[in-house]
Amino acid sequence: MSARPELTHPGDDAIAAAMSRTLTALSAVVQALGDGEHTLNLVAQRTDNTFVTGRTDLSLGMAPLRLAVLDEEEFCALRMLLVFALEGSTMHSAVLIATTAAEPSPRACGWTIRDGWLHPMDTVELQDAVIPCPDVAAITREVYPAPVLLQLPDTLEDPHA
Repeated sequence: MSARPELTHPGDDAIAAAMSRTLTALSAVVQALGDGEHTLNLVAQRTDNTFVTGRTDLSLGMAPLRLAVLDEEEFCALRMLLVFALEGSTMHSAVLIATTAAEPSPRACGWTIRDGWLHPMDTVELQDAVIPCPDVAAITREVYPAPVLLQLPDTLEDPHA
């Protein structure tokens, strides 16, 4: 017998709906962040109390529209974690933090993931989350309120039926 609890496998329909929401959410995040160099970090606590993380670096331009993913494997891993975080049955909690390269210091905003969507984090909680650890060489990030992301309804029907 395993000392670790087993994760429940979500149903195919639930995963498909979460995949659709993930594409919508990532599109909304990209539009909200706008031009610049951005890092997305996702931290989630699974139902077996282990933590999983994902990170990806993006370069965005809006005129003309440009999205460069600096490491496709990292992006795919973050996208997969976001699918499971949005689906929810295998995760207790999750947050997505976006850091934008800016002068004089990087800027950060974040969303908590609950009820199948990304909701803006409280800036006090975000500041606590991004503050560098003592004795660690790190740049302090300026936090700002994350924008509310428009959530579209899940649609699993075949539009060609």
